[in-house]
Amino acid sequence: MSGTNNAPDADTLSSSLEGTDLQNLFTSIDRNNVHGLNLTVPEDAQAVIKPWDERNDMTASAESNVDDQIIIHVPFTQNVRVRSILLKLGRGEETPRHLRIYANHNTIVDFAEAEDITPQLDISLQEGEVGVTEYPLRAATFANVFSLSLYFSEAVGGDVARVYYVGFRGDNRGQRKEGTNLLEIPAANAPDAKIIDRVTEKAGAAQQTTAR
Repeated sequence: MSGTNNAPDADTLSSSLEGTDLQNLFTSIDRNNVHGLNLTVPEDAQAVIKPWDERNDMTASAESNVDDQIIIHVPFTQNVRVRSILLKLGRGEETPRHLRIYANHNTIVDFAEAEDITPQLDISLQEGEVGVTEYPLRAATFANVFSLSLYFSEAVGGDVARVYYVGFRGDNRGQRKEGTNLLEIPAANAPDAKIIDRVTEKAGAAQQTTAR
């Protein structure tokens, strides 16, 4: 056997590139105003926004409630250019297979809005990944961003979706757009009401696929 293997593994290489440099946007996220819809525990939307060195911590996650759809709204403290999104997703049947990204909405995009407006990006997510996966974004589309709403759907098992980590790479662009630091978050029971309405609607309709 050889004495030393000098080839860095993928995780070590990623850490050297993104762990401490200015391209990781964790410090630019307004974490206290991160919110989610259709989560078993609403506060878990904030729990998945972690620093890079906690990306593999699986003690905290965001789990969907009545079906396999989750929306997480991420505001930033200043305008940023987002070059990529970093995701650690649930495993097996809990893996969401689809993500729609909506940029620069002052409030969280809810499920009804998501069907009526066009996302800035609509992508298929990789299955079977156990670590963090980086998804490059179109720099021109996400060049001046103050918020992102992330709509995860189509879990492998069709019942529950789970997300462990959400992060971003990019750079700061300047002061946050005036008037966006006070988010109009729905009342505590409003997400639940929307979810109940959705369950009622789905109960009387045939199973439908997510719009792409």
